[in-house]
Amino acid sequence: MREKKRAIVMGATSGIGLEVAKVLAERGWLVGIAGRREDRLQQIQADIPNIHTTQCVDVNREDASQGLHCLIDKMGGMDLYFHSSGIGYQNPSMDLEKELRTVETNAKGFTRMVNVAWKYFAEQDREGHIAVISSIAGTKGLGAAPAYSATKRYVSHYLESLTQLCHIRGLRHLHIHDIRPGFVRTALLTDGGKYPVQLEPEKVALQIVKGIERNRSVITVDWKYRILVFFWRMIPRWIWVRMKIVSK
Repeated sequence: MREKKRAIVMGATSGIGLEVAKVLAERGWLVGIAGRREDRLQQIQADIPNIHTTQCVDVNREDASQGLHCLIDKMGGMDLYFHSSGIGYQNPSMDLEKELRTVETNAKGFTRMVNVAWKYFAEQDREGHIAVISSIAGTKGLGAAPAYSATKRYVSHYLESLTQLCHIRGLRHLHIHDIRPGFVRTALLTDGGKYPVQLEPEKVALQIVKGIERNRSVITVDWKYRILVFFWRMIPRWIWVRMKIVSK
């Protein structure tokens, strides 16, 4: 009997992380889930078959790395690390607390956890995957959400750097996936903004998992946003910064 592949989903209590955990479980993966809300983690485990174990982890805490190590041990190893812990705000008033909170979670927290996953897989002699939710927002600076846009660009560049590092170190077994969704109908979009072309999280999660299983390095969801990003990349900076892109 073939051994089940083992996935850990960080930020699995809601949104894309939860939906990806469901899809992985449905497709036969053994899944470990992590997040800040222990009661929610336990409820998800009770409701979804193939959710093997849980671990309460806050990526912003210094002990978060130990929490991930503990979850890997509970799972008996890991074939996929999926990182979906992130926050974001439209913040045209430049509320400093919101900006710093976003940087803390999306940049520092992300780096802390991916560092653990990277070192784990670098020591392995079998195929592994690191997949992280960035955003199409990281492809251009968005004035309505400075910290969110900037941290998502940081994530994409970091993952690109890790991909190059895999080649430098000859880690052909390790695959890095930069996942760039458009607007997804989750709690992240409940700030009163008007977000066009919202995607359903269940469909987004399925496209993400299929992309990972096909070893795609950059996964932009969905085709409408792939077209959008293609064209807005062509807009010169001096024009872009004068465009009043808002969703309120």
